Amino acid sequence: MERTDRVEEEIKKIVGSLIDNGIKDPRVNGLISVTKVIVSKDMKYCKIYVSMIGTKDIDEAMKGLDSAKGVVRKEIGSKIRTFNTPEVKFIYDDSMAYGQHIDDIISGLNIKHDDEENEESNNEE
Repeated sequence: MERTDRVEEEIKKIVGSLIDNGIKDPRVNGLISVTKVIVSKDMKYCKIYVSMIGTKDIDEAMKGLDSAKGVVRKEIGSKIRTFNTPEVKFIYDDSMAYGQHIDDIISGLNIKHDDEENEESNNEE
């Protein structure tokens, strides 16, 4: 495991905890999860991907996270000892919402599973 991988995992934990407990901005609401963190090789930049469920306004929540970048960066700097504390950029990750959308579509289809078809054919005999 590379050093950047370890730093990414640690930042993911720190920011996840901070979003749950430390950001008091009312725009940051609902269930917000850190899905991925990418740190540049020189550790000067950090992209934090977040997913949201139950958030009233995603654009406003992202603005709230952006306004908290200084607090997030300070927390990262205090917990992780690196030469540079990376600049933070939040990016919305819609993969959970997209997955839920696909699940809703599949649930709405009238597809019989193999075991249901076998039961029906056994009942007809």
